[in-house]
Amino acid sequence: MELRTLEYFLAVAEEESFTRAAQKCFVTQPSISAQIQGLERELGESLFDRTQRTTVLTDGGRVLLPYARECVRAASDAKAEFSARAGLLRGQLRIGTGGGVEHTTIPALLGELRQKYPGIDVEVAEATSAPLLDMVLQSRLHAAVIARPAAGLPATISASPMFTDEIVAVYDPTVYPLGDADPIPLRDIVSHPVITYPQTSALRGAVERVATEAGVVLSANVAANDARLQVAFAAQGLGVALSVRSDPALRETGLTIRHVSPQIGFDKVLIWRNDLTAPAPLRAFLELWANLAGTPAAP
Repeated sequence: MELRTLEYFLAVAEEESFTRAAQKCFVTQPSISAQIQGLERELGESLFDRTQRTTVLTDGGRVLLPYARECVRAASDAKAEFSARAGLLRGQLRIGTGGGVEHTTIPALLGELRQKYPGIDVEVAEATSAPLLDMVLQSRLHAAVIARPAAGLPATISASPMFTDEIVAVYDPTVYPLGDADPIPLRDIVSHPVITYPQTSALRGAVERVATEAGVVLSANVAANDARLQVAFAAQGLGVALSVRSDPALRETGLTIRHVSPQIGFDKVLIWRNDLTAPAPLRAFLELWANLAGTPAAP
């Protein structure tokens, strides 16, 4: 089983097309098809269902997928490690973020990383907190910025605090006359349609936890992870948005913005695995982060 063949397998799985995978890998379509067929013969079963309009994984393909990803990631990290040993840091830093991170120190840190180590490429994944945490646990990402979950983080995850924020109410007062109170009781807000984050977001968990503690039954009528969408829905009068206060989408909206009582606060943290040796690109990034935050760098 060749590493290059696994890379081709991953490309087909991600692109759902042999043609697009070939273009992505800079090879011909017959070449990539032959490599996949050879892999299927070696494993004894088909990896892709080619009868559909798109190329999709079979059960066997789904079994192979995490192993292939791990092999390719491990090879990439090993190359980066030996480049570092030779005094030339190369490789890829895979980092995940959610909404609002573009206005934190992370973009500046990534820019500094590229300037200091031009051999390190950066791949950024965007998702909500729960999937990002899973991707770090599965080593699909080296690090991620997430909202700290109420249930806490696994023992294999290290976290460094970034900032504290809160959820506020955003609404059209001509549609939802909630008065001049600031903060607005959460009980008054949930008597109207609510727009907030999806279940995969730790921010949704923060909202629901505070609602439960306050004895309030909260039902999200519209869920969107992007605050720009939340604000757009609120502007259309679809409900009262419960959105992150610091998100730039809340600026100059023409809508009313009020604090919420009880306060719905949360922490954003940078996370990475502590049970594995940090690959060289991650060590370089964490060193820059430690210098900025004034905390010890990860081993």
